[in-house]
Amino acid sequence: MPRRLRCSDAGYVYHVLNRAVGRATLFRKPADYAAFEKILRQAWERFDMRLLSYVIMPNHWHLVVWPATSGALSAYLQWLTVTHVRRWHAHHHTVGTGPIYQGRFKSFPVQEDDHFLTLCRYVERNPLRADLVQRAEEWRWSSLWHRTHATNVPWLSAWPLPMPPTWTAHVEPRANGG
Repeated sequence: MPRRLRCSDAGYVYHVLNRAVGRATLFRKPADYAAFEKILRQAWERFDMRLLSYVIMPNHWHLVVWPATSGALSAYLQWLTVTHVRRWHAHHHTVGTGPIYQGRFKSFPVQEDDHFLTLCRYVERNPLRADLVQRAEEWRWSSLWHRTHATNVPWLSAWPLPMPPTWTAHVEPRANGG
């Protein structure tokens, strides 16, 4: 029986994520992260999808995307995950050994401006919460790092609302540890 199509209307922003089977480590070395970023860039070249924020963690990733057309989300993510799985298996010489993701991607629509800012803060703080860095902008494999270092990657799109001028302060922990 075919899977039901997911709601992916244009005009909404979506939080999308996927995790490795059994929380296994997918990204071990900088080249693994860079390979996934290359796939993000290639997906941007192929599909009409705006990537607003992202983070690549050792065993999962989060994307905040904004489809330009209805139905684009599933096609974009199918290509992205299938391409990553094929390249990951080829690189690790494990072709034919099974899935690397625990299942199909998860996606959640974001309907309010405040929720959008909260979501982007959540996504970009992931490495900080996982104690991978002292400051969120130090995590090389995130949209925050690219914005902080002004790398101007073309596949990272402008936000649908103004970014707070002190965004880095928004993604850092509060004085009370929050």
